[in-house]
Amino acid sequence: MYGLAQVDVAFPVCLSWLGDRGIESAIPSGITGQSLLRTPVAIRAVRSTRRGIDLMSSATQGRPTAPVDRRWLVLVVVAVAQLMVVLDATVVNIALPSAQRSLGFPNGDRQWVVTAYALAFGSLLLVGGRLGDIYSRKRVFITGLAGFAVSSAIGGAAVSFEMLVAARTLQGAFGAILAPSALGTLVSTFQDPRERGRAFGVFGSVAAGGGGVGLILGGVLTQYLSWRWTLYVNLVFAAIAVAGALAYMRSSRPASRPRMDWPGAVLACAGLFLIVFGFSHAETAGWTAGLTIGSLVLGLLLLATFVVAERRSSHPLLPLHVILDRTRGGSYVAVGLSGIAIFGIFLFLTYYLQEVKGYSPVTSGLAFLPMIGCILLSSNVSSIVTLPRLGPRVLITTGMLLGAGAMTYLTQLTVTSSYAGGVLPALLILGLGFGMIFAPAINTATAGVQRQDSGVASALVNTMQQVGGSIGTALLSTIALTATTSYLVAHHTGPLAPTIAATHGYTVAFAVSAGIFGLGVILAIVLLPSRQRLAELRAAAPAPAAAAVAPAADLAPQLEVHAIPVALPCCSPVINPASLPAGRPAG
Repeated sequence: MYGLAQVDVAFPVCLSWLGDRGIESAIPSGITGQSLLRTPVAIRAVRSTRRGIDLMSSATQGRPTAPVDRRWLVLVVVAVAQLMVVLDATVVNIALPSAQRSLGFPNGDRQWVVTAYALAFGSLLLVGGRLGDIYSRKRVFITGLAGFAVSSAIGGAAVSFEMLVAARTLQGAFGAILAPSALGTLVSTFQDPRERGRAFGVFGSVAAGGGGVGLILGGVLTQYLSWRWTLYVNLVFAAIAVAGALAYMRSSRPASRPRMDWPGAVLACAGLFLIVFGFSHAETAGWTAGLTIGSLVLGLLLLATFVVAERRSSHPLLPLHVILDRTRGGSYVAVGLSGIAIFGIFLFLTYYLQEVKGYSPVTSGLAFLPMIGCILLSSNVSSIVTLPRLGPRVLITTGMLLGAGAMTYLTQLTVTSSYAGGVLPALLILGLGFGMIFAPAINTATAGVQRQDSGVASALVNTMQQVGGSIGTALLSTIALTATTSYLVAHHTGPLAPTIAATHGYTVAFAVSAGIFGLGVILAIVLLPSRQRLAELRAAAPAPAAAAVAPAADLAPQLEVHAIPVALPCCSPVINPASLPAGRPAG
């Protein structure tokens, strides 16, 4: 028997529930609450209420539980795809020495395993973002997943160096398709500012932590299975993500399709490839070889032609006014220079730890984690605490100085240096420096940009990082191998000569990186704005865009902090969520 308190609560619920179903008029006028609550239908209503189900809301809103669950399941699918892309960027670095021994390719070619992916990803990122605006984002997302999985399988089954590099190039191309569509899916799925903030918090956490997980997973797979499993593992992630996308993501076509600037895309990709190839070819043929000079000159001419074509195009792939702005240009330069350094750090220190110091793949992966932790810590502090107080010029300049100091410290490495004394201090300093560069640069790169250009401005951050990393890796690899060869010619005796020569080559590359950071210090002072100037730029931004997403704008720094913390293709923000109104889908 129900008590009076239960009747007071349950009786109005039962009347509302029956009224929603059109049978309230059938209740006799003299019936009491106690009598009504004894009926089976009322008992079901009260039990449902006790379980926390809002029956009236279900009747009037048409079962909102399923769409809510679907949205968060879409987040899981996108997070799995994001984890796959982030893992692949770091997992292969740890496996590279084992892959080189297995396939037998020379030291001069090893950098192509890294640069092929980074170059394809960076140069095609804007194209991939535009594809998501032209076609159904769900189809583009699934196409990127399937292509990434197939290219990973080809790479895992590679029987030659050429086959591995081709697979890595395909991975980068499909990653450039996948990453923007993943972020665009989140923007269009989560339109409520609070839900969008939580969703991007998860997305950013996957991007931030995935790099560290990749270092450990790459070591475990390489050491206990094979380097090939660092590529095969993508098939598992892709299968889960494709199944989830087919089940939970909705397909929609954009109302208006923008035109694709294919000539611009071809010119940019070809020009960047020729520059990277020229730097790489210089290691074996020399800087004065005809093919080296021809590749570098032709690459620069193609990029110059790309600039001319973009000026005349009615639908440019890269609106030039975005990068010609002094503030944004300085931010892109800072990101590109730091990309050169961090790609080189991963490549050269991986070989130093495994080939010179004899570390296992697992141990070498763990050795990088302190730097990842410092990047995350410094990025959060820089974006939340120090950027509003000091401005980007002070922070990025300080980060460049820390990077130069850390690289200078690494030039003292020898074959007998210990990890605790010779490597760890530099990694900690580099992590703090990178964090002070990445977050402020991303914030500054999108400051004061017009709303229609916000996607391009944010995407260029990742593009500059990948392109800078690929060009820098090719250049530093050539410098390191040239120094190694020169050292062996002068000091060719002794059983440790090859190891000492390799270490000497790494230290020369670190010295050049220190010089690049020094150049970054000068450019940061000259180009980047002060705190007052940054505030003026943000105040001059279009009012509708700022007002429409006031809640989301507060959450944007969280995405920016975590988007590029490990300097790898983590987020690729082709669509800037902070620039969209809360109620407007992205695609």
